[in-house]
Amino acid sequence: MKAARQTTLRDTATVTGIGVHSGLPVTLSIHPADANYGISFMRTGIEGCADREVRACVRAVTATEFATVLGDADGPLCSTAEHVLAALSGLGVDNALIEIDGPEVPIMDGSAAAFVAAIEQAGIVTLAAPRRYIQILKPVRVARGDCFGELRPYPRGFRLEVEIAFDNALIGRQNIALDVTPETFRKEVARARTFGFMRDVSKLWSAGYALGATFENTLVVSDNRVLNAEGLRFADEFVRHKALDAIGDLALAGAPLLGAYRSIRGGHKLNHAVLCALMADPSAWTYVDGGQVARRHRGQADVATGMVAPVFGPDVS
Repeated sequence: MKAARQTTLRDTATVTGIGVHSGLPVTLSIHPADANYGISFMRTGIEGCADREVRACVRAVTATEFATVLGDADGPLCSTAEHVLAALSGLGVDNALIEIDGPEVPIMDGSAAAFVAAIEQAGIVTLAAPRRYIQILKPVRVARGDCFGELRPYPRGFRLEVEIAFDNALIGRQNIALDVTPETFRKEVARARTFGFMRDVSKLWSAGYALGATFENTLVVSDNRVLNAEGLRFADEFVRHKALDAIGDLALAGAPLLGAYRSIRGGHKLNHAVLCALMADPSAWTYVDGGQVARRHRGQADVATGMVAPVFGPDVS
């Protein structure tokens, strides 16, 4: 997906639902934005406070325990941002203002499908400004034990290689590899739902999480079967959802990536750690505009040297 020019929405896209962790009702509207605006979240409806806005970037991440949370010096602003970010990134939308009137992006059916439908109904338009990419120039790795994440050069676009391994007979070891384009995102990733284990429900509730989780928005797994009446949308829906999360988390780079991301037993924490490691090493990446990308037959990162980043804790949920 190496388009030469930036995009935004033709019209505002709106969805309503509840937060999977907060259980609170929320309306989310994605508004068109000018070229070079990027993606930002605006939190409205805060009692006694003015609206707050935060740019969707790696520096705005305040927590990654069970979801990606964005905020600023005044504290958290928006939780569970990854699915709407994945929809915008997967469909190639560069500029948008995401307005929410609650503390958490609505979970919808647990996937990005509702956001994709709303964005496509609103329409996507091309702007005059050239698109700016982040091209990976050399591998950047974060590892601990059997958890591993890496961004490496891949001049043909953005590639995902995700592997999970759970001590559960139904899930076990699954992997997916694909070049991310609007077509592959819609077909292979967007409908994959978030999942959780029945054995963890009481612990999550007592900790204040998953208060809005239901069979309508979460795949619930027992020891050897899915408890949802619908069953699985894909035989390997679990790893496809991890790929969806990775697309959303890596969208916080602030520009589309020209590179390949490999994740083994990863999650929000590992995705964020790899992105932080990349941003911390200016020699590992560079900006290129869409015109350069279209003209280039070989990426400037075709020959690369390795770099191992500091160790971060694993995220295997």
